[in-house]
Amino acid sequence: MDASRKEELRATDLLVDAIYQGGRNGNASDDPLPHLVGVSNQGGFRYIGTKEAPKLAILTLTTKEHDWPDNLDRETGIFTYYGDNRRPGHELHSTPRFGNLLLRDMFDKAHGQKAARANVPPVLIFSNTGIYRDVDFLGLAVPGVESLDANSDLVALWRMKEGKRFQNYQAKFTVLDCQVVAKRWIEDVKAGDPLSENCPAVWRAWVEKGVSRPLKAPRVLDHRSPGEQLAEDVAGRAIIATIQDYFSEDHYRFEPCAAKIAEMMLQNIASIDLTRRIRDGGRDAVGRYRIGTGPSAVLVDFALEAKCYSDSISVGVKDLSRLISRLRHRQFGVLVTTSYVATQAYQEIKEDQHPIVIIAARDIVRILKAAGFGTQRALQQWLSSF
Repeated sequence: MDASRKEELRATDLLVDAIYQGGRNGNASDDPLPHLVGVSNQGGFRYIGTKEAPKLAILTLTTKEHDWPDNLDRETGIFTYYGDNRRPGHELHSTPRFGNLLLRDMFDKAHGQKAARANVPPVLIFSNTGIYRDVDFLGLAVPGVESLDANSDLVALWRMKEGKRFQNYQAKFTVLDCQVVAKRWIEDVKAGDPLSENCPAVWRAWVEKGVSRPLKAPRVLDHRSPGEQLAEDVAGRAIIATIQDYFSEDHYRFEPCAAKIAEMMLQNIASIDLTRRIRDGGRDAVGRYRIGTGPSAVLVDFALEAKCYSDSISVGVKDLSRLISRLRHRQFGVLVTTSYVATQAYQEIKEDQHPIVIIAARDIVRILKAAGFGTQRALQQWLSSF
């Protein structure tokens, strides 16, 4: 990276969804973040300051860690990030770069009063583009989500690798409604003045009042294209191919697997029962979904249809009409497919406002990765139970 490019990065404001190009040497010196925000050129969790009192935190999303699927939901502004204890051999907080320790301390302070929140470092989120070390700026974030309590936004998950159990954090952040992060404010933050005159209004509101206004971007089109439903990378396609191959001789065996996938995604399912193979009435399973908690909870009936199709075969209007026709008043449907829903069928669901939850191939990949079944070994072991 030449000197003029470095100077340009040092003076550049951060714009949401802008891509910042690094060098082209093929090594760590290509990283634009040291010049863009002043951090080191290694690690997914970087910070300026000390681990006891960080002034600025940088999180980098990567798609290379298939067991730890960091993800930004652009429609809701919720960012899911997994800590840095990603292999056995360390206690939860004893990681080389102190990432989990920093997460714990940040969330503890975020749950406190104004004085505690004032000590939470601004969090800048980037994503690797896959082109050399270029990065995409995803936004300014704060720890926590307003709809989650202090017991739910930072959770220690158990995982097993190479026969050994270990814990890692799953953290939920809110990306704030801030399109531009001024370089002047970043310099103020590094100088110890995060509430300077250059401070974004949304950051000030969070520190002073505890109110986080997320950057939400509703879809222009209600339905997803086939490409948005199919697995997006080699690892994801391998997961779907493994499932398709496992159930290729008897697609009926996919039904209990589909029911389990639905339970993973819709975690308030209270019960789910498979129907008989013969004359199932257009429903492979029926169940009840719980809305609310305790005595105030309401149970809503639903029907599930499972389609273990190859990538080249879509779920069409006929398949969905069969499910829709079986839904009674105040019921909803769930379709689980290893393929995708055809455009016409998807459009009709949305235009006619049919209450159908679509769990397509890409959703299955995301659900299984989040559950710890992102590797072939873990996936095969999980599939063997069906």
